Amino acid sequence: MKQERITRFIKPEDANQKWYLVDAKDQILGRLAAKVARVIRGKNKPVFTPNMDAGDFVVVINADKIRMTGKRETLKTYFSHSMYPGGSRVRSFSEVIEKKPEFAFENAVKGMLPKTKLGRKLIKKLKVYAGEAHPHSAQKPEVLSF
Repeated sequence: MKQERITRFIKPEDANQKWYLVDAKDQILGRLAAKVARVIRGKNKPVFTPNMDAGDFVVVINADKIRMTGKRETLKTYFSHSMYPGGSRVRSFSEVIEKKPEFAFENAVKGMLPKTKLGRKLIKKLKVYAGEAHPHSAQKPEVLSF
């Protein structure tokens, strides 16, 4: 008799979502963002389903101390446009890290998540802070090291 392979779907309330704490000090931006996106998406769990939110919450501290390899710190640019004529704005990685260090990491993780309603829901599970302090100590986040 042939054995059937059945995809198991779990209910959203049975997803068992945890909180993790990641220290970004002296980490490479893209590599850390890829690992964090994997945890937020839930791909590290055996119950992963592409159409469901089974991922965990991630709190990232020391986002201002993140780095890039090689010439990337000078070459990487962030483009935005105000939708007015001549309203384009290009900022370098070093400018972004000086003014709003959380943006660089959030932008990197957001680019690695699905561009759907699910992706917009998942990005809210990422909490990024420039310094050591964070207001999520009540959730008792476990330290996650890569």
